[in-house]
Amino acid sequence: MTQPYTIPAATTIGHVHLKVSDLDRSIAFYRDVLGFELQMLYGTQAAFLSAGGYHHHLGLNTWESAGTAPGPRRAPGLYHVAILFPTERDLAVAVQRVIHAGISLSGASDHGVSKAIYLDDPDGNGIELYWDRPRSEWPKNPDGSLTMFTRGLDLAGLLALAA
Repeated sequence: MTQPYTIPAATTIGHVHLKVSDLDRSIAFYRDVLGFELQMLYGTQAAFLSAGGYHHHLGLNTWESAGTAPGPRRAPGLYHVAILFPTERDLAVAVQRVIHAGISLSGASDHGVSKAIYLDDPDGNGIELYWDRPRSEWPKNPDGSLTMFTRGLDLAGLLALAA
């Protein structure tokens, strides 16, 4: 690995596969609250869900985790899964559904480039629901480089878009 390499710009992250302790509970959360579509069950220990009929954006399994408690928060591992919504209104509708389901939010931030809402799934896996502002609106430094920040998000203003 002596030559520099840059991953192609069109590269995307295809799916996330999470260990969960209760498959039915996790399916209910990701399907019934967040709105993912169940594409298939893999026996009684795994499920594949997606948006728009793709084979799967999200895999859930209990192969090594059935009935177990979440791992310690301060241990290495996945920080959160980020779910990008196509419009700000779509984000608002999703957040409204989360709140109506009685799920607590752990944060709401304006990062300049995006608006983000943070919560945990039933197994304590972190989730970021977010919408990217158009690139033309991303904040820039005087030299033209991107700058990001974390400021409080007007949650009431966001939720007003869901009406």
